[in-house]
Amino acid sequence: MWTYFSEWLQFGVRWVHVVTAIAWIGSSFYFIALDLGLRKPHGTPVAGVGGEAWQVHGGGFYNIQKYMVAPPHMPEDLTWFKWEAYSTWLSGAALLFLVYYLGADLYLIDPTVADLPAWGAVLIGVAGLALGWVVYDAICKSPLKNNDSALLGALFLYVVAASFVFSQLFSGRGAMLHTGAMIATIMSANVAMLIIPNQTIVVADLKAGRTPDPRLGAAAKQRSLHNNYLTLPVIFLMLSNHYPLAFATQWNWAIAGLVLLIGAFVRHFFNTMHKTGRQLWWCWAVAGLLFALVITLSGAPGWRTVPGSEPAAAAQSLDFPADPQLALARSPLFTEASSIVQSRCSMCHARQPHWPGIAHAPKAVLLETERDIVLNAALIDRQAVRSHAMPPGNLTGLEPEERLALALWIRSGDAVYRP
Repeated sequence: MWTYFSEWLQFGVRWVHVVTAIAWIGSSFYFIALDLGLRKPHGTPVAGVGGEAWQVHGGGFYNIQKYMVAPPHMPEDLTWFKWEAYSTWLSGAALLFLVYYLGADLYLIDPTVADLPAWGAVLIGVAGLALGWVVYDAICKSPLKNNDSALLGALFLYVVAASFVFSQLFSGRGAMLHTGAMIATIMSANVAMLIIPNQTIVVADLKAGRTPDPRLGAAAKQRSLHNNYLTLPVIFLMLSNHYPLAFATQWNWAIAGLVLLIGAFVRHFFNTMHKTGRQLWWCWAVAGLLFALVITLSGAPGWRTVPGSEPAAAAQSLDFPADPQLALARSPLFTEASSIVQSRCSMCHARQPHWPGIAHAPKAVLLETERDIVLNAALIDRQAVRSHAMPPGNLTGLEPEERLALALWIRSGDAVYRP
């Protein structure tokens, strides 16, 4: 019963996380675009207004004005934008706990990387998220705060370094996820620890009749801009755990760094367009080249070199009574591969899984019978040969020689059904 309840709980929390993230990212993108698109007000100048924008949506027109510091008086119906960020982080933290911390042995720990106890891996993960904010905040308060480019450069180096450390402690999936979670923590803490507190001080000053400090708004705007540039990379990192060629490589930390750069170039294109109307198409060209490098890195260390001189053994046909129109090419290579898959993978990828806590085969991939194995040869190649995504954390002890045996079978031409 707990297995089914746990799976639905994870699904529900993931649903909330995605919905709240959409709300947060949407408002972030909108306000950055709005801020950059402000133009000099028309007509009689309004004291304190530095820019305005005319927009049309939903059958009506909007005239939006921005006060550079604060309006002369504070309206009672002021709308705050903070709960999107808070609910995104809280739901993400809950999902991290349910999937990676309660399932640390399966998703977070890889004994071939670091043979950590579950409690130790969880403490390292939590400490890494907290330290990420402390270091970032210290960088932002250093002399670099007056130079946005230098500040973002320092942040880039720190995130790449942190990602490398995570890759030396966790599974590939866990390392990429914690890199993304660290960035998300920084973004959420920016809202909770600086942007909203600064705005709260400004509101209190206005209500008390004091002149607000313009530096408070400038600092909040700087952190908001950082969040804008970090949004695309954090989405990639959160999605990466579903794609083994992204996380199950020794270069996953470098891929995380390249994705940070890709996100920066894409956002620079849109931010420049909103601000000046110019379309810097070279940003997309650079982003494309960087993504090509990501693809190259994902394959280079993980793809196995299979001796081309290995002769493919003579194949025999094996008919399956349940499907007489299909035949399986059987050879000694397949016999060995089938034995490996059934001993290392089928306890989870079965019609009735035997692994504790798994109610059904992950992603409905079945690897019990010879027919199952041949039908899923491409997935086996991607998950266990070209990458080390499976088994998770190598819990069943799939040896390098066994991965090579799987590669030899797949490349022998016996991994297909023939009518």
